[in-house]
Amino acid sequence: MTKLFSKFSFTGLIGLLLMGFSQIGMAEEVATINSGDTAWMIMATILVLVMAIPGLALFYGGLVRSKNMLSVLMQVFVTFSLMSVLWVIYGYSLAFSEGPYNDYVGGLGTTFLSGINGDTVSGSIPEYVFVTFQLTFFALTPALIVGAFAERIKFSSLLVFLAAWGTLVYAPICHMVWGGGIISQMGAIDFAGGTVVHINAGIAALVGSIVLGKRIGYGKDNMAPHNLPFTMIGASLLWAGWFGFNVGSELAADGVAGLVMVNTQVATAAAVLGWAACEWIGKGKPSMLGGASGAIAGLVAITPACAVVGPAGALVLGFVASCIAYWAVTSLKASLGYDDSLDVFGIHGVAGIVGALGLAVLGAEKFGGTGDVTDIGAQFVIQAQSIGITIVWCGVISFILFKIIDATMGLRVSEEDERTGLDSTSHGESAYRS
Repeated sequence: MTKLFSKFSFTGLIGLLLMGFSQIGMAEEVATINSGDTAWMIMATILVLVMAIPGLALFYGGLVRSKNMLSVLMQVFVTFSLMSVLWVIYGYSLAFSEGPYNDYVGGLGTTFLSGINGDTVSGSIPEYVFVTFQLTFFALTPALIVGAFAERIKFSSLLVFLAAWGTLVYAPICHMVWGGGIISQMGAIDFAGGTVVHINAGIAALVGSIVLGKRIGYGKDNMAPHNLPFTMIGASLLWAGWFGFNVGSELAADGVAGLVMVNTQVATAAAVLGWAACEWIGKGKPSMLGGASGAIAGLVAITPACAVVGPAGALVLGFVASCIAYWAVTSLKASLGYDDSLDVFGIHGVAGIVGALGLAVLGAEKFGGTGDVTDIGAQFVIQAQSIGITIVWCGVISFILFKIIDATMGLRVSEEDERTGLDSTSHGESAYRS
């Protein structure tokens, strides 16, 4: 009996120890906050905010005529603020919660961020930090669209369109790609926003340019950028802030973040050289505007691909994307005859498509990629399908929204206001003293 008891006690002790270790293992699997990841994600969020204001605002502001400088700054500034509020009210819920139509859009279970508190964790960071990081994407993407119809759109109509667009286009596409919807189920790769941000914004910009029509005097009057130093400063802030955009999308400070960082840098640098080379060959002189445009094209192209291609692939992708974007904003735009004021479609839409497709090739291990792409042909088809869904969804809904707003509120300012400039007619201010 004593021996049996001793044996039972020893066996029980071993069992309890094993159960204890098992519970420890289970505890380790429970999501906990990592202070290093959290600190980096707070910094990444701030970097993306700087991309928009002042980065994008100055980039766009320098490209328009002086009489419209403040109007563009105001459009970007207020758009970013409006979308930030809508994200907290319902945008985050539509993008990242589950709903009855989960293949396409989330539900309303986390409206006003209900159910989230300081202890709620997303991965290894507080969910509030994840919410704010994704908020900057939701706020920046509509601000990109502003450049397509700068100098001629009514401020009130712009805000109504972008609020509706964020609700009906951005949030569903974001859910389809990052929230468990049909695009993610297909196996499409979009690390930091090729479809969600850039193709989405580019298509809306193209549709808006066509629906609103050309600026008065387009092709006849001098519409050259009024302040290229502002544009260069804006492009530089975008370049720096884009590390928050891309590297932050890893949601952790780890080895993948390091790969994304180097890819973002070298793709952008190669794109600057690519655009300069195209201008040098085509026009005889490389321009500062071209250099800035090339940088943005490279940043856009590497965005969906930055975690799956290697540095050599990033160089190729940046260079090729900038050359194709250069063709889009010169030859394609001229042949189709649309007036995309600041070339949102030509740079964001086209370079975004190049990046989304290019990663299917350059992500393969034999081309220096990480090996996430195992079948180039199959992945290329999936990427093309994801682009197609984005183009159709965004294009159709954007067109309908523009038409409804035009019929009810009117999209364009009066001819007199457009000739005078939107700074004074829409906002009662002037960027410069006369």
